[in-house]
Amino acid sequence: MRLLSETLWAGGVCSGEVCSQADDGSRMLGLCCGSVRFAPVLLVLMLVSCCPAACGASVVIQRDAQFDVTYDDTVTSDNQTIYSYNHTVSRNKTEGVRVSVELMSESAQSPVLFVVRQKQAVLSFQVPLILRGLYQRKYQYTQLGRTLCQPPTKAVAETQFFYVDVSTLSSAGIHYQLRVSRVDSFTLHVTHSLLEELRAGQFFKYVFPDGVDTVIVKVSSQKNFPCSVMSIQDIQCPVYDLDNNVAFIGMYQTMTTTAAITVQRKDFPSNSFYVVVVVKTEDEACGGPLRFYPLLPDELLDAGNRSKTLDVIVSPAINSEVYVMGMLFCLGIFLSFYLLTFLVACVENKRMNRKREWLLNADTSPAETASLLGKAPVSPYEYGSFADNGSTLSSEAVTDSLASADGNYGYMERSLESVGRSRHESLSSVEEDDYDTLADIDSDKNIVRTKKFLCVSDLARKDKRILSKKYQIYFWNIATIGVFYALPVIQLVITYQTVVNVTGNQDICYYNFLCAHPLGALSSFNNILSNLGYVLLGLLFLLIILQRDILHKRALERNENTAMECGIPKHFGLYYAMGTALMMEGLLSACYHVCPNYTNFQFDTSFMYMIAGLCMLKLYQKRHPDINASAYSAYACLAAVIFFSVLGVVFGKGNTAFWIVFSVIHILATLLLSTQLYYMGRWRLGELHTHTHTHTHTHTHTQAAYGLIKRPNDFASYLLAIAICNLLLYFAFYIIMKLRSGERIQCLALVCILFTAVVWGFALFFFFQGLSTWQKTPAESREHNRECILLSFFDDHDIWHFLSSIAMFGSFLVLLTMDDDLDTVQRDKIYVF
Repeated sequence: MRLLSETLWAGGVCSGEVCSQADDGSRMLGLCCGSVRFAPVLLVLMLVSCCPAACGASVVIQRDAQFDVTYDDTVTSDNQTIYSYNHTVSRNKTEGVRVSVELMSESAQSPVLFVVRQKQAVLSFQVPLILRGLYQRKYQYTQLGRTLCQPPTKAVAETQFFYVDVSTLSSAGIHYQLRVSRVDSFTLHVTHSLLEELRAGQFFKYVFPDGVDTVIVKVSSQKNFPCSVMSIQDIQCPVYDLDNNVAFIGMYQTMTTTAAITVQRKDFPSNSFYVVVVVKTEDEACGGPLRFYPLLPDELLDAGNRSKTLDVIVSPAINSEVYVMGMLFCLGIFLSFYLLTFLVACVENKRMNRKREWLLNADTSPAETASLLGKAPVSPYEYGSFADNGSTLSSEAVTDSLASADGNYGYMERSLESVGRSRHESLSSVEEDDYDTLADIDSDKNIVRTKKFLCVSDLARKDKRILSKKYQIYFWNIATIGVFYALPVIQLVITYQTVVNVTGNQDICYYNFLCAHPLGALSSFNNILSNLGYVLLGLLFLLIILQRDILHKRALERNENTAMECGIPKHFGLYYAMGTALMMEGLLSACYHVCPNYTNFQFDTSFMYMIAGLCMLKLYQKRHPDINASAYSAYACLAAVIFFSVLGVVFGKGNTAFWIVFSVIHILATLLLSTQLYYMGRWRLGELHTHTHTHTHTHTHTQAAYGLIKRPNDFASYLLAIAICNLLLYFAFYIIMKLRSGERIQCLALVCILFTAVVWGFALFFFFQGLSTWQKTPAESREHNRECILLSFFDDHDIWHFLSSIAMFGSFLVLLTMDDDLDTVQRDKIYVF
């Protein structure tokens, strides 16, 4: 009778009155059968009428449960338990509730299903929980905790019920433990720090306070592993807090010890969001080791004790005033260079005018005037000679190197056919094939190949109009290259940024997340703004070159002897190309920092190769104006360098065959180029000497050996380092030879050299801080992230952008002014080296 009165038949109600009885806090539904004295009769009737339904009978037990109480129970397919909880929900306060379950039975035939029914949401999960990893690995979790989603309420306070249903299809009893507890500090506050031990997925709520539009959520841990994920999700149910669904909505990023996401109020209409933190099943996404592959395809792997203690901090980000200060600071720094350049130009112009007036009005003899203009003959031991060579130039050599009486720019007379062609053809009809070879020089018998020392006049014999046309091609070519290169790059990085904003995947781009200030659709505006210096200073350098070009043309129109016969020949095409390259470097570096990663790093380095190559060409052109490389061949070589850079980024990581091929090509190309420069284009294979630029070859072999042995992961930076090292060596060689030749460095050039060297030193210090690196996983890269150090807006890499742009501008000025001391020295007294 007791069994009958405490049982609810699943087949239907047979007869009688429905009632409920309580036993030990349990509420059970059954059939009340009237009076006890009719029990035998009713029992027979019930067995006859309800026997078919008894075969599918299931017991539903509903019990009132309490928070922070652990319930130890057993569930089978024949019984289902419902735990009833109630709590007070307030409109101004959100209370977190967490359901924790653990299976005590070691081998369960079927999983246990837990269904949490709330007023406006339903959460269901099974234990053991099976999550998939890489290569179809399956991980089993027998202990699980889930935080309940708490939808907002409009009432000031109300009592809400929720139920936890426990069921299974296993015929054998499965032992489990259930505990429902309140989450302390479920709601985060500004500058709030929460230390929490995480075993699975957990989330917290944050509400924007009045006056705060942007916050940065930082999560840190003392342990690198297990790998975890931090996500920012809108206030809606369900909350995706498992490894297999945390990336479904919102913004997310993997983490080892550090994660940070900047959140803006405008992205969340409810003025609040959830901070979700999940421990991943595997550590491979964070650069950790990958577990062994199971022997059987369906073998379940024990996930182990994957717990992690996290510190969650929400702090306000910078306001609009800091943005304005950062932009004004950036503009102010570089516009000050415009002001400084204007002042220096005014002083220099005033000094030159005084000098010109003094030369014209001074009561001096013609010999003294000629001496001031650099026309007086000097001995080999005077200015422009080698004091230690023990030899002098023959009078024949000097005579051969001088121009004719009517010659302009110090050029020798050439054949009538060549002169007639240069005079009658317009500049637009000149083909570079007409002046890119040494055929005319080789046929000129006035150049003595056995001459021990060449002077600039020996290599400055071509028509200045042709050379100007030749070197202007450098500028127009790089301008064309820049346009065609930049347009697809801009389109690509816009796509990258759009993908990041739409998917919320913060692992695509390698920012310094602790100092990444968004503006509009851009995630890190400060890293883009700091590249403004390259553009502004590149434009300033172009203006300086334009001013010098105009002054030189005016001097030629006045037939000034110093412009036509003295100093290093003035060709400005390469200078224009250098300034354009600096501006393009700023544009492409900004594009790279829209979404920095390994696939678009070549955008940041391509024009660095261009700048290094153009600087070396300009150094060579100073003393070899007639035989410098053509624009087409120079840019073709630079294109080959960029091609190898892309190959190295894609295939060079750990690929021995690639490094062997590259090292061989590197050595052969350097040998060929150095031989070409050493013999000034006049050599044959059988005439080579073993001593040709031995120091250059040694340096090249050292670089190739280092690359072959170390095989650095960042191939693009390695290639750029080779270019910069060669440029520095060539520049040092030029300075040393200049001083050995008895030449001097003027004050302005010396100041530029010292200033540039100091700025380069500070710039490299900030460059090597390494705030992020795409050579590692995104989670490992974030371990290097640091806070802003300048105006709460710029980080170390931004300062590198500032200083490196200034240093490059200074380097260009050094190239421009280092030979100003030769402006009054005749070209037949300026040595070639």
